Amino acid sequence: MLIYAKQPIYYLIDNYPQKIKTLYLAKELEKKEYSRLMKMGFEVKRIPNEAAQKMCKNASHQGFLAEVEDVHLQPYDFFLEKKFVLILSGVTDVGNIGALVRSAYALGVDAIVACGVKQLPLETIIRTSTGALYDMPFAIEHNIHDVLNDFKMSGFTTYGADMSGMDIRETRIDRKKVLVLGSEGEGLTSRVVSKLDCAVSIKMKHEFDSLNVSVAGAILMDRMR
Repeated sequence: MLIYAKQPIYYLIDNYPQKIKTLYLAKELEKKEYSRLMKMGFEVKRIPNEAAQKMCKNASHQGFLAEVEDVHLQPYDFFLEKKFVLILSGVTDVGNIGALVRSAYALGVDAIVACGVKQLPLETIIRTSTGALYDMPFAIEHNIHDVLNDFKMSGFTTYGADMSGMDIRETRIDRKKVLVLGSEGEGLTSRVVSKLDCAVSIKMKHEFDSLNVSVAGAILMDRMR
C-alpha cells in the first residue's frame, strides 16, 4: 500500500514506524533529520522527482512517499461492545471520509462502519485522515439495515443526521450510542430514518441548505460525546 504527502507519513513515522516498509524521499532533508530517519528501522530510498510523480500518478506528494502495511479492517460485530460508533451510509467521498475519521478519533468515537459500499480506497483514506485511520477501528458492511438491527439488539440508541430531526442541543444522548450520517447528495434514506431511535439536526442561525457531511458530522460527534 502506497501513501504520500508529508503530514500522513510523518504521523506514521512518529506513531507507527513499524508499519512503514520503505520511505521514498524525492526532496533533500537536513542531515540531522535524514540521519534520524535512517535509524528508524525501515528502508529509506532517495528517488528523483520524476519517479515519485510516476509512483503517485502525478498527485502532490510533497517529496514524501511510503510503502506501508495494509490497514486491517474488522468485522463490525467486534464493535457491539463499544460505547460510541459512527456509521456512514453511502458516504463515498474519500476526502469527507478521511476528515470524519480524523474528527471521530479526536472526539472519542470508538469505531466506524462504512455501509452502502463494497470497498473503499483505504490508502487514500489514510492520506486524507492524516494517518488517523491506523488508530480508528474500521469496518465495511454493505447492508446498513442489518448493521442497525444488530446495534439496536445490543443496546445501542441510534441517532441519525436529518434536517427535519430534533435539535441536537435539545436531545438526550444515551451512553451507548450510534450516529448515522448519510451521503452528501441524498442524506439518509427514509427507510434508514424510520429505523432510527432519534433523528437529530443542527439548527442554523441563518437559512442555509446544509453543511458538508464531514463538518456536520464533527459538530454532531462533539455534541454527543
